[in-house]
Amino acid sequence: MRRLVKAVAILAVLLILSAGGVGAYLWYIWSSNLPYIGSLEEYTPPIITEVFSSKGEVIGRFWEEKRIVVPLEKIPRHMIQAFVAAEDDRFFEHQGIDFVSIFRAFIKNVQERKIAQGGSTITQQVTRSLLLKNPKRTYRRKAREAILSLQIEKSFSKERILFLYLNQIYLGHGAYGVEAAARTYFGKTVSDLTLAESALLAGLPQAPSRYSAFRHFDLAKKRQRYVLERMKEERYITGEEADRAFAQDLPLQETEENPFEKAPYFTENIRKYLEETYGREALYRGGLRVFTTLDLEAQKIARDAVEQGLRDLDKREGYRGPLRHLTEEEVASFLDASAGAGSPSSGETGEVKDAVVLKVDDETGQVTVGFGPEPAVLPLKLMKWARTPNPKLHHSAAPVRRPSRVLEKGDVIRVRLVERTPESGGWIVALEQEPTIQGALVCLEVKTGRVLALVGGRDFGKSQFNRAIQARRQPGSAFKPIIYAAALDRGMTPSSVILDAPYVARMQEKDKLWRPENYKKKFFGRTLFRWGLIKSMNVITIKILKKIGVRASIEYARRLGIESDLSPDLSLALGSSGLSLMELTRAYTAFANGGFLPRPYSIERVEDRHGAVLEESQPEVQPVLSPQTAFVMTDLLKGVVREGTGWRIKALKRPAAGKTGTTNDLRDAWFMGFTPEIATGVWVGYDDRISMSRGETGSRAASPIWLQFMQDLLQDRPVKDFPVPEGVVFAKIDARQGLLASPYSEKTVFQAFVEGTEPTEHVPAPRKAKDGQFSQFDMGFSE
Repeated sequence: MRRLVKAVAILAVLLILSAGGVGAYLWYIWSSNLPYIGSLEEYTPPIITEVFSSKGEVIGRFWEEKRIVVPLEKIPRHMIQAFVAAEDDRFFEHQGIDFVSIFRAFIKNVQERKIAQGGSTITQQVTRSLLLKNPKRTYRRKAREAILSLQIEKSFSKERILFLYLNQIYLGHGAYGVEAAARTYFGKTVSDLTLAESALLAGLPQAPSRYSAFRHFDLAKKRQRYVLERMKEERYITGEEADRAFAQDLPLQETEENPFEKAPYFTENIRKYLEETYGREALYRGGLRVFTTLDLEAQKIARDAVEQGLRDLDKREGYRGPLRHLTEEEVASFLDASAGAGSPSSGETGEVKDAVVLKVDDETGQVTVGFGPEPAVLPLKLMKWARTPNPKLHHSAAPVRRPSRVLEKGDVIRVRLVERTPESGGWIVALEQEPTIQGALVCLEVKTGRVLALVGGRDFGKSQFNRAIQARRQPGSAFKPIIYAAALDRGMTPSSVILDAPYVARMQEKDKLWRPENYKKKFFGRTLFRWGLIKSMNVITIKILKKIGVRASIEYARRLGIESDLSPDLSLALGSSGLSLMELTRAYTAFANGGFLPRPYSIERVEDRHGAVLEESQPEVQPVLSPQTAFVMTDLLKGVVREGTGWRIKALKRPAAGKTGTTNDLRDAWFMGFTPEIATGVWVGYDDRISMSRGETGSRAASPIWLQFMQDLLQDRPVKDFPVPEGVVFAKIDARQGLLASPYSEKTVFQAFVEGTEPTEHVPAPRKAKDGQFSQFDMGFSE
């Protein structure tokens, strides 16, 4: 008997030693090469890069993982309790592993002969997410996970573990961490979440897609109820609080606000710069904070002005016809589909919808259209603009007098909701169409070069090509001020006289003869330098360029920041060389800024995720003109507004200077202008460089956009005039001869001169007038 007991004892010892050896071996194998938990001291997960306006509004976000790390102190207590109750109710008691949960999961897995249940603690989830990247469920991985969790619990506080967990956890729809989830689901920061909202988010970790309130609201509510019940059981909340939270409406934000849409062309330009400078890793994972110069209010005004101006111009270009035509069967299907999307009563004034023509009545001048269960009325007065385009002239001057000329039953058209009819409550609508014309706008702060607003096109979603920066278009007469400024610095004055007469030249030896003309094909004989610019006279500008030299003018343009290639011939006078809107707007700032040229910049400061400054911009300004030349040019450009092609800008009712620009073939229209504080440039044209309609000059196509933008931007700002520097004098001169005015002058003007260049002789008594002499003051406006 003793021998048997001894044998059993020896066998038991051997079994224990064997089991211990196997356990030790497995422990060694599973615990070898474990990740270093010290990396959790410096938690640097991929986080969002954010771009801010000058006033701190978010205008852009870039990420690979949409995460915004927040300290635990900013996370509401009820949210922490919700996650603990739902995910790990013994979190504050265990040391990283909950053996009860593990045993329960083990039994379940043995029964199903696979790893079907985890029983993981919050600490284990942190371990799995941050230290163990292999997603495959194996016993070896679970063992390593347990070992690391025990180490983490020994090394870090519960608060630190919660901080890691709540910032790392994936909660669906691309959102990592509770801050990104709060913004994604509710459009608010995590610190502003209610108990009901926190409970909804706390129900997501197990299956973010399955319990998404956007996709499966009923399942999400059931999961929310479960979380609230668990919180009640853990005595975090009362039963009454749980019921009240469950009954609370959830203000879901089904489409997260995309800040990128506020200034897409501007923000995309920032994105490109950041990627080139700091690399893709830093841009999309590094959590940069980028502070820009953009004035979001100015940007909105700019976008509205460009949109309105292009819509008005597009209507002048003519009606391009319906989107498509439907059969009677297709009309019924269209109306059914529209009714399913909402009735007309659900629309808002100004909203643009697709509608189908139901009836055309030439006698009443009304068209009945449908885009839902109730018909709407399109009166003739709200579609008169719909001229049928003439393929040769690209426009037709005759407005619509009968609706049937342009519309027929079954046409699908675009309409804008105008107002409701008093009788039926239905909508009165206006005919619309999506413009194909493009435009761009740049607004710079004169003193510093800060980019306040930038619009690179109508719709960034359809075309990311930035017409304010990337496009090179011919500026036409908008280039002329550079040549006139160069001429002032080479001895000419506003009262210099040039002969405006037919001019013939040959650019190159083998070229045909070149016969440039003024816009209205008229010549005016002896003409003052100032009228050449104010009336935008081509031949006079060519003669000025020839006098001062093409090479000298190109060098002058370089001083003013023009970097694009320039034609080394006399066509430069007519703006034949393609420029960007940004560089030409910059050149005009030198006139407004007393001869000092600022470098345009968009980024004030870039910080890393820890707040360390990576770069910081300061205004860079260099003198390129004398203050006197700059002011005389400004005075001449004010004359363009008062007396010349920029006459529409007089409606601004404050001192402003500027210049129109139009190419001979009407492919490009510009208005470049400035006040003492703001310089703005506008370009309009087609991307495929087809011509605009007859008469769509810089004055008509571009200056209204500039005017609307500047009116809205400056409406609450004090009126300021351009300061007069020392060395500038004003003289009352004869508007035709350029001499000092006398009693014999028919018309006079006050003109600024660089001191010492003003005329000294007065107009003498007139000689007998000769027949056929032109009057200087009958000049038509030109471009």
